[in-house]
Amino acid sequence: MRRSQAQTVLTLPTPHGLPRFMIKRLYDWTMAWADHPRALWVLACVAFIESSVFPIPPDVLMIPMILAAPHRAWLIAGTCLVASVLGGLLGYGIGALAFDSLGKPILEALGKVDKIEAFNARFNDMGFWAVLTAGITPFPYKVITIMSGWTGMPLGTFIITSIMARGLRFFIVAWLLWKFGEPIRGFIERRLGSMFILFVLILLGGFYAVTAL
Repeated sequence: MRRSQAQTVLTLPTPHGLPRFMIKRLYDWTMAWADHPRALWVLACVAFIESSVFPIPPDVLMIPMILAAPHRAWLIAGTCLVASVLGGLLGYGIGALAFDSLGKPILEALGKVDKIEAFNARFNDMGFWAVLTAGITPFPYKVITIMSGWTGMPLGTFIITSIMARGLRFFIVAWLLWKFGEPIRGFIERRLGSMFILFVLILLGGFYAVTAL
């Protein structure tokens, strides 16, 4: 397991409001739990808070955990999914009920506050795609959860899209690790985010092509 941890090369997020050394410490702290007996509970906590405030994605824990116990891949991915969606509801609540006191400072720490007004003007028009994109791609999901609550996106739309997006992301990663093991790790950590972005772009292109007929 120590060897697996050392090989992790996920790109660290670099929010403008947080120094890189702080992000690196949070990353190392998260990684240190990967071989803990209660790692699954820690993973659930990380996935939950990452959906609203925490800058380190749950993949940092999920990948070495699945490689160490492939037979638990679906349990680990399911834990990520449930905790992430529940955490997304917290982010939604922050945006809806405490945007000025909590939501805005979080977005400031992520360097996204300057885009709030422009985003607000068009967010609900693309709500489904916004949540789907953030839930699958490397774009910070927490930004979308907070903005969804602040702009008043229908809660049902938010929940269903979050389940779809986070389910796709976590279970695709789990399946790749279960099927191919350690050799696929480099691809997941370096290239899978780009593949997810391409997937969303293809979906968007197909959607607009159909609606234009």
